[in-house]
Amino acid sequence: MADFSMEYRYGFKDDVKYRYVAEKGINERVVRTISQLKKEPEWMLRRRLQALEVFFKKPMPAWGADLSAIDFDDIHYYASPTEEKTDVWEEVPEDIKRTFDRIGVPEAERKFLAGATAQYDSEVVYHSLKKQWEEQGVVFTDMDSALKEYPEIVKRYFGTVVPFTDNKFAALNTAVWSGGSFVYVPAGVEVKIPLQAYFRINAKKVGQFERTLIIAEEGSKVHYIEGCSAPIYSASSLHAAVVEVIAKKNAHVRYTTIQNWSNNVYNLVTKRAVAEEGAHVEWVDGNIGSKVTMKYPCIILKGPRARGEVLSVAYAGKGQHQDAGAKIIHLAPHTSSQIISKSISQGGGRSSYRGLLKVVKGAKYSKAFVQCDAYMLDEHSRSDTYPAIQIDEDTTTIGHEAKVGRIGDELLFYLMSRGLSEQEAVKTVVLGFIESFTKELPMEYAVELNRLIEIQLEGAVG
Repeated sequence: MADFSMEYRYGFKDDVKYRYVAEKGINERVVRTISQLKKEPEWMLRRRLQALEVFFKKPMPAWGADLSAIDFDDIHYYASPTEEKTDVWEEVPEDIKRTFDRIGVPEAERKFLAGATAQYDSEVVYHSLKKQWEEQGVVFTDMDSALKEYPEIVKRYFGTVVPFTDNKFAALNTAVWSGGSFVYVPAGVEVKIPLQAYFRINAKKVGQFERTLIIAEEGSKVHYIEGCSAPIYSASSLHAAVVEVIAKKNAHVRYTTIQNWSNNVYNLVTKRAVAEEGAHVEWVDGNIGSKVTMKYPCIILKGPRARGEVLSVAYAGKGQHQDAGAKIIHLAPHTSSQIISKSISQGGGRSSYRGLLKVVKGAKYSKAFVQCDAYMLDEHSRSDTYPAIQIDEDTTTIGHEAKVGRIGDELLFYLMSRGLSEQEAVKTVVLGFIESFTKELPMEYAVELNRLIEIQLEGAVG
């Protein structure tokens, strides 16, 4: 990715002429208008309206972060900056292209990524997929196009992993979803270079509700990467995405997220995967920025010998609450899982690990490991751990570790005695602390994440 981090520290926005912006607030009229503008089939409109009813009935979460400041009546639930999607970068409207030039979408193409898609507010405006993968039957497009071009596949899988009855924000997403990625990998196909998506909120008081669906057929392999950003506004924005992943027998799916929302965004996301027999699913999740994040990637190990791994890192600065974690549920024998969570809090920020590990009766000889580590860089910050472990099978092997603390004075003294300033010493320790995460990223993403962390740490001392 391009080096937009230094500029993003102060935020930037572009003046875009919108084709259509929905009225504020959520109601049946807004939902019907979104569906009508997209020319959707009747079954999707029915699904949206059913979800809207559930959204109104479901209470706000009474646990986790404080969501009381969200005003659902003061949000635009749909904003379309352009009518046409394109797979030719030069055809993207200039005002939108200027933004994505600054955040590096075309540069990502030049780095030979297998594909790239870019979403601006509610709509995907740019999409490209390397021809070699298309010829093997790989589909990488936006969800709106998938609903038109692959309606039977979307209808078969949409909402099967995350039903709209799951939680209030999953219901909201189902009612007003727009954009997001659709990935289909045929049996036996290995997509050897990552697919990339980028999501950006540009308009003020606009929510973004992308819907992503990934289906990896038997023996296939794919790595999907998404990045997120928003300019800094005084008014809060809402990001409530839903991601569904289906990994069939012996498939391997890795889903990587590097989030850098500005500190006015409520980032409330439901991500869940199902791993069938012998499948391997990985969530690699980086959370930097946002006012509030509530995100707990989940893997359901449905088939024998399925594997699931969640590796996450979160940074909480002033005025931020990162309530993140993971859920893994063992439903079949000989399944294995690992959760590694690392968090950093500074300047009065709060980080929380909230996790669930469940092994049901009959999931014999399952193995699981959970590790939660947290650094607090000053006395004003806070870190909490809320692990839930439910084991109903006696043959399970499980390990759990948790460490919370501050950087030791002895370690800082040692590094400073080797010529580093106190600021440099703190950065060195923190970057070493998250190394297990960054080494799992493609090189350009690892470099970008380290830069973002370094910027956040400026002023951590003194």
